[in-house]
Amino acid sequence: MTRTFAKPVIVVSKCLEFDKCRYNGAVIPAKFVRKITEYVRFLPVCPEVEIGLGIPRDPIKLIGADDELRLYQPSTRLDLTARMNRFNRQFLGGLEEVDGFILKFGSPSCALKDAKMYNDELNPIVTGKGPGMFAAAVLERFPGLAVEDEGRLSNFRLREHFLTKVFMLADFRRVRQLGRLHGLVDFHARHKLMLMAYSQKHLRLMGRLVAGANGARMPRVMGEYQSHLFEAFARYARYTSHINVLMHALGYFKKEATTREKAHFLGLLDKFRAERLPLSAILAVLHSWSLKYNKEYLLGQTYFEPYPEELIEISDSGLGRNTRY
Repeated sequence: MTRTFAKPVIVVSKCLEFDKCRYNGAVIPAKFVRKITEYVRFLPVCPEVEIGLGIPRDPIKLIGADDELRLYQPSTRLDLTARMNRFNRQFLGGLEEVDGFILKFGSPSCALKDAKMYNDELNPIVTGKGPGMFAAAVLERFPGLAVEDEGRLSNFRLREHFLTKVFMLADFRRVRQLGRLHGLVDFHARHKLMLMAYSQKHLRLMGRLVAGANGARMPRVMGEYQSHLFEAFARYARYTSHINVLMHALGYFKKEATTREKAHFLGLLDKFRAERLPLSAILAVLHSWSLKYNKEYLLGQTYFEPYPEELIEISDSGLGRNTRY
């Protein structure tokens, strides 16, 4: 069974592969952005250019004082806060379809967590780090979407989570646009094991919502389901949760799989637990068994192919499983 994927809509910092619009006139190579280009619809944007700054341009800095974030350009003594806030409202408010964001780390406009912050305009000492002004507006307006910077996406686990989430959200966006109960029922059924891996609590809540939706107003049901979906995917799935789902899937082969095959599978789980094997390798084994033994239920589960297999890349930054989300 070949899965078809809805195409995610992703806003991306324009300096990542798309344009020479970095403050120094550079374009930033971004392997991940380049790799997924044909599988998504990108909306490139450079907030700093959009508010009227040139290319190249003098550096800008974030001023965080009195719990108010301001954007300032020391060389011109321009306070750019109002411009950026206005652009954020107009651009983000005009996005009718969007599933995720890939932003430039370290940028005073686009960084998610590591933009340098200063106490005042003249003090050159960095007093902290936080989100850039555009990124902060993204996180406030779209708290449930898939949002990452290109630096963190060099970590295998964060990259896998981002891809899983953004393709899931694109699939749900298509279901919500159609607004039909049978579409929601099918979505929930196809994603059941994936939801089990991310949050059994929300899987139960969403299951009850779908079961009781007959005759209910679909916009309300879709909105409530989406809220649960966002909460379920707010953090990546714990590896222990994946192991529980994999053991659950193994149960479908209790009659067909031989003792040696089951022992081999459990050995693979031990390697996954020790971070010596990616999840995709174990999923490939279960998928092959599903084909061999005609397990149609498992073949229909997105858990075994959450995103196009061409995007699987096991290279890693080396930060490991305990990388902070």
